[in-house]
Amino acid sequence: MSAADSTESDWVSKFADEVISEAERRAPGEPIVCASGLSPSGPIHLGNLREVMTPHLVADEIRRRGLDCVHLLSWDDYDRFRRVPAGVDPSWEEHIGKPLTSVPAPPGSSHASWAEHFKAPMTAALAELGVEYRAISQTEQYTSGAYREQILLAMRERRRIDEVLARYRTKQVDAYFPYKPYCELCERDLTTVTAYDDDTTELAYTCVCGFGETVRLAEHDRGKLVWKVDWPMRWAYEGVVFEPSGVDHHSPGSAWIVGEQIVGEVFGGEQPIGPMYAFVGITGMSKMSSSKGDVPIPADALEIMEAPVLRWLYARRKPSQSFKVAFDQEIQRLYDEWDALGRKVAGGSALPADRAAYDRAVRTAEGPLPVTPRAVPYRTLASIVDITTGDAEQTLRILGDLDAITALDAARPRLDRAQRWVDTQLAADQRTRVRESPDEELLGSLGQDDRDSLRLLLDGLDEHWSLDGLTTLVYGVPKVRAGLPPDAKPTPEVKVAQREFFALLYRLLVGRDTGPRLPTLLLAVGADRVRKLAGG
Repeated sequence: MSAADSTESDWVSKFADEVISEAERRAPGEPIVCASGLSPSGPIHLGNLREVMTPHLVADEIRRRGLDCVHLLSWDDYDRFRRVPAGVDPSWEEHIGKPLTSVPAPPGSSHASWAEHFKAPMTAALAELGVEYRAISQTEQYTSGAYREQILLAMRERRRIDEVLARYRTKQVDAYFPYKPYCELCERDLTTVTAYDDDTTELAYTCVCGFGETVRLAEHDRGKLVWKVDWPMRWAYEGVVFEPSGVDHHSPGSAWIVGEQIVGEVFGGEQPIGPMYAFVGITGMSKMSSSKGDVPIPADALEIMEAPVLRWLYARRKPSQSFKVAFDQEIQRLYDEWDALGRKVAGGSALPADRAAYDRAVRTAEGPLPVTPRAVPYRTLASIVDITTGDAEQTLRILGDLDAITALDAARPRLDRAQRWVDTQLAADQRTRVRESPDEELLGSLGQDDRDSLRLLLDGLDEHWSLDGLTTLVYGVPKVRAGLPPDAKPTPEVKVAQREFFALLYRLLVGRDTGPRLPTLLLAVGADRVRKLAGG
């Protein structure tokens, strides 16, 4: 796709155009900087993923055009530990106020700290999603003294910063200091700066633990700028041209609003181009993630869907548009839509914006992402692994009948994702259990019309033993019984008869009125067993 074509077709290219133009104005010839920030204070959920995917897609488009672009991912791991989440030992309260990298990981974790515990699954998910970035640990930045000059500048300009913040404040502040030390004794940030000398950079603070000391800020590396100053400082320090932010950052007095003034008036920089991104919801949340937090994380989504599909959800919607990630039956419809788009792209009939979103989902500037060689419909795979309870031999038999697949790897990783979805998201009362023996009582109660319908079905199994053939057969039996050809458009009366016939088959095969799509169910059960259970 040419740059001109994509510019007209999707939001990513439009932002890339703006960012390239702005970068050329600010720093001609320098690498273009896009940025994200994540706090590993708890599970990093699918809403947080938008913070990364939005600049990733823009940076990737810029790289596709042959320009030097870096995507910075700042881990805000020097933030304070704010609260102990539900389910964690209450004794962790003693760590409230410490940097996230100084808090022990949750009980049972193999990671070195609280921050590393929650960074790890996100790091793995980003690798699977093909997101290329340069990671920055804010703990390392602050404790190494990387921001020392910026901290001293902020302290010198504290009155100007205070004037900006005061425009949105409702309470008066006696003495404002933009720097917050972590206590040398207890490591917490429950400190109060009591004095500061600009000439000597001597800073005095006290802590609620009773400790107090005077340090030279020009040498002190155990503290950080408060968030509303820290963020604009980083914009200037890193030369960020593009960084999105959530809705919560755009209210009056928020870090984004005051940051625009602070970055220019104090740090001599400019605010990035920064679209506000909307909420990402979840459909069909299950108990699977209850131990991890309130909402599923990207690793949870990647267990039940392939990386390109998850990328597509973020690529096809403008940042300002909300969307939902499906964990319930809706995932089957989502996959149907994805497969249909793939066919349109292959056939050259996809709309430009849809084609662009698909292209961004299946590959990056570095190359294509792994795909399933034989993309059997997700709903079909889910039905198969449900009916077979994951038995590999039976699954291969059905896929062989269905699509001449001779090895399960041809259907992977999609097959594994469908298996995981069935295992973790499909409620027990929705699982399919094929009857072991015929329902003799039901068979004995059938009238001649039902017996004749079943005979038509069973006599046609061998001739129609394919997904399309069985679809024609099961829908065609009531038509033939009504004196119509199998391919005739059904009348209202035939539609009623079809529903009744389908319910009868479900009761005979799985003991209830509904179940997986009948053609898939018949393939999975096998012709011999269908004949046995249907009285043949």
